Amino acid sequence: MSLRRFVAVRVAATVPILFGVSVLTFALVHLTPGDPIDQMVALNPQISAAEEAAIRARYGLDGPVWQQYLTWMSNVLQGDLGTVISVDQPVLPYILARLPETVALGLFGWAIALLIAIPTGIYAAVNKDTLGDDLSRVFALSGISLPNFWLGLMLILVFALWLDLWPVLAPDKPLLSHEMLWYLVLPGVTIGTASSATLMRVMRSSMAEELNKEYVTAARAKGLPERTVVLKHVLRNSLISVTTIAAFLTASIFAGAVVVEQVFAWPGLGRAFVGAIIGREVDLIMAITLFTGVTIILANLLADIMYAVLDPRIRYD
Repeated sequence: MSLRRFVAVRVAATVPILFGVSVLTFALVHLTPGDPIDQMVALNPQISAAEEAAIRARYGLDGPVWQQYLTWMSNVLQGDLGTVISVDQPVLPYILARLPETVALGLFGWAIALLIAIPTGIYAAVNKDTLGDDLSRVFALSGISLPNFWLGLMLILVFALWLDLWPVLAPDKPLLSHEMLWYLVLPGVTIGTASSATLMRVMRSSMAEELNKEYVTAARAKGLPERTVVLKHVLRNSLISVTTIAAFLTASIFAGAVVVEQVFAWPGLGRAFVGAIIGREVDLIMAITLFTGVTIILANLLADIMYAVLDPRIRYD
């Protein structure tokens, strides 16, 4: 199967997945009582029943759930993601205004995870069953066990309050600026720590397995320096397993942003998602859910393509 056909088949397979996710999310949102109009009426008791009915009709909230879903799906297929009712703003520009903040935070956390995991995993595999290997496993276990919100709060307490080294609240500055890079450190470390622990474990296991194979013994017998054997021959094969986990972790990094953005008051999609759930903004919840689903699917598709790049023996069928 050619790469083009493989990508086409995988993209086509995502359609029923996204459809199922949209149905389930829409149903779950409507299982909970209340909606933005109820909150609007609660804050403005002078709104009459007729005015409330008119507002519901304006936003398409006056029909049965199945009808609301079909209307929403029809609008989405035409490029209309709906309206954020509380601010009376279309969903798409609302999301696009916050997307760069979440992408920057996710990429920063991902970069931190890779920078920690790959060299640590290589070191632990090459120095297996030594004190350094034991310490790396303690780090991995700690990183996996610590909840994001707890780690974030501890980083704020130590580095922002006690030591006064890093600021916490994001300033009103351009995203691509030195100031914002400084503000990314603590939330980026919070997101990247758990992912780096998982990646490090996979990297260590994969490297340790490759180091015991015959081609490594042959390379050493030829007199190749150990550094060349590890970095040129073993590392490439070991990265295949790491690539798979890294793709899955892309989803967890963006999902983790929901918690981390709340802890650090980061103005991204995760924080907007929490606000949407509290305010029962159905269109915004659905749009962010679909965006997350598409991100996960694309990350896994990218992992499959990288498989073949790293190991030409792998075929797309």
